[in-house]
Amino acid sequence: MSLRITSARFITSLAKYGAFTGKGLPQIAVVGRSNVGKSTLINTLCASRNLAKTSGTPGKTRLINVFLLNDAFHLIDLPGYGYAKVSKQEMTRWGQMMQEYFTQAKELKAVIHLTDIRHDPTPDDQDMAQFLRDMQVPFISVVTKADKISKAQRQAKLFATGRALAVQPFDLIAFSSMTGEGRDQLLERMEAALNEK
Repeated sequence: MSLRITSARFITSLAKYGAFTGKGLPQIAVVGRSNVGKSTLINTLCASRNLAKTSGTPGKTRLINVFLLNDAFHLIDLPGYGYAKVSKQEMTRWGQMMQEYFTQAKELKAVIHLTDIRHDPTPDDQDMAQFLRDMQVPFISVVTKADKISKAQRQAKLFATGRALAVQPFDLIAFSSMTGEGRDQLLERMEAALNEK
């Protein structure tokens, strides 16, 4: 029986990682390129349409957004990376924010790392996977928008993604917010991470 999300609420947005109400509970973070579908995935996971604000404009999430799930753990939505239209200064700020989060979040149990199944992982995606390995943070690789390609294309895409991220293709979770595919599998992996001592 996988994890069931019975309650989910937004707690706060942080410009830099620090104190917030309820801090100290286990955390699972969500990270991915701008416009990869982080907010949509969070809403699908929590069976809520507007919990995380979605936007057609990439690079919308500039802050660390904190959600409380089941009154038991925090889901941390980290700002999207790799959006070309931000300034160098903004990119540097983003890097510092991430570095601070990953070095300070002692409660972090796992990271859900999202890539888009329609595109090969970018150098930024590869850097992120390597960064998580270097930081020794367990991560769950999820390919979003799985409904957007045919079943025939899927296998090749999963292999290409697995190869680029140095992840076994069978470890990738194909996720679709349209069909709900991958939701139970992801909740199962989240539960295993939360139960990890």
